[in-house]
Amino acid sequence: MKKQKAALMVAAASLTVLMGGCATGPNRKADDPLEPMNRVIFKVNDTIDHTVAQPAARGYQKITPRPLQQAISNFFSNLGDLGNMANDLLQLKITAATEDLVRFSMNSTFGIGGLLDFATPAGLPKHNQDFGLTLGYWGIPSGPYLVLPLFGPSSFRDAVGRAVDVRFNLLNYDLDPRDRNALYVVQFVSARADMLGASDLLSQAALDEYSFVRDAYMQQRNSALHGSSGSTSPPPPDYGDPGDGSSSSTTSPAAGTGAASGVAAGTAAASAPAAASAPAAPVAASGPAAAPAAPASGTASATTP
Repeated sequence: MKKQKAALMVAAASLTVLMGGCATGPNRKADDPLEPMNRVIFKVNDTIDHTVAQPAARGYQKITPRPLQQAISNFFSNLGDLGNMANDLLQLKITAATEDLVRFSMNSTFGIGGLLDFATPAGLPKHNQDFGLTLGYWGIPSGPYLVLPLFGPSSFRDAVGRAVDVRFNLLNYDLDPRDRNALYVVQFVSARADMLGASDLLSQAALDEYSFVRDAYMQQRNSALHGSSGSTSPPPPDYGDPGDGSSSSTTSPAAGTGAASGVAAGTAAASAPAAASAPAAPVAASGPAAAPAAPASGTASATTP
């Protein structure tokens, strides 16, 4: 999923440090000139997340066996590899694009349509890419920070990239609209369930959540664009046993493209499909997914339940 899972690692690590300090208040930054408007949208997204997305995700965790949760996460992550390949090609990363293609082919065949991940244990890393990163690769500045209604943290550049990424999503082709929207709902709930532990940590901390999510998102996007590790996904974190209401170590592909972004109440926004591609798409929350979703790769070894 989609995409924004790497930010989850950054945010979780930062949270450990920040919880030991004082609470931070609203802080207008030069790269956030739209902060008053963004805060209003963030609050609306957060309310939707707490009333709709989180209850759905917790219910999904309780009734869905963990191996099935992993298989669902793997399935959507596998679909995202074609979009990763396209963006790696646009960034002239031929080796990464080749790995993306081999990953998709291997998991689609031996992995039963992507339900199992044979590529990762075979040494093929997942490269979470999106068109926003492609624009950045060619020198397009990110522009001001922007909170999108329902989809959460973004920037002017990433918002444009999200619209283009819709064309790389296989769910938008040759599917009945009802089937496509049903898959989007499953994808969103799966990604949101993966983020429950992280958002619970954030909600318990004495922080200005808006500033924390903004800074974590911008830091992650900058790292994905300029970091020495590129877009290769790090190992997924473990936020606890899903049986106690926290998130499992399973991570989902995001949207994303990669997505991966900061942790907030509702961190799966990045994994939700763009509005233009899914009129009946599920509501995303205030924080990034995910692309989605994060992101950790959104896959697990085929030998791991």
